[in-house]
Amino acid sequence: MADIKHRKIAVLATDGFEQVELTEPVKALSAAGANVKIVSQKTGDIQGMNHHEKGGKTKVDLDLSKARPEDFDALVLPGGVANPDTLRTDKQAIAFIKHFVDAGKPIAAICHGPWTLIEADAVRGRKITSWPSLHTDLKNAGAHWEDKSVVVDGNLVTSRKPDDLPDFNRAFIALLGKPSAEALRKAS
Repeated sequence: MADIKHRKIAVLATDGFEQVELTEPVKALSAAGANVKIVSQKTGDIQGMNHHEKGGKTKVDLDLSKARPEDFDALVLPGGVANPDTLRTDKQAIAFIKHFVDAGKPIAAICHGPWTLIEADAVRGRKITSWPSLHTDLKNAGAHWEDKSVVVDGNLVTSRKPDDLPDFNRAFIALLGKPSAEALRKAS
């Protein structure tokens, strides 16, 4: 497993996130040594879902209005239908995501999570996967959609559904373990 100690990872989510698409990446990233923070539009707890049924609540670590994207090395965008649907209409959430896009920082999005990447203009010309119902949305936004458990295109890791989480987590941790462009610049 890649060593990602000292990497700061933001997980952007709100009510309606798919439970395991947040909790499993957080567990895997934390076990690999990363410092993971849940960032949300609201404080307190956010409500998870197990498909259509309510799941558990997750504590928010940082209010989006106070979060500085430059303080983070990478971003995770869990799915669930309501979570990304709400976030993609929030200008502050899209600006937060856009920082990672513009800076070329690693981004991992699963299931419906890529909806927010469309709003951040981050999918044009990129290979990507998602929950199948997003296929047309992503294609219309210029993405090259693939039906695979995980697709890695440069700094972007995407997966389709909860069953893909082992591949998703493995691919994202491997990507985080590679030296960043910034680290390579500093070393030369």
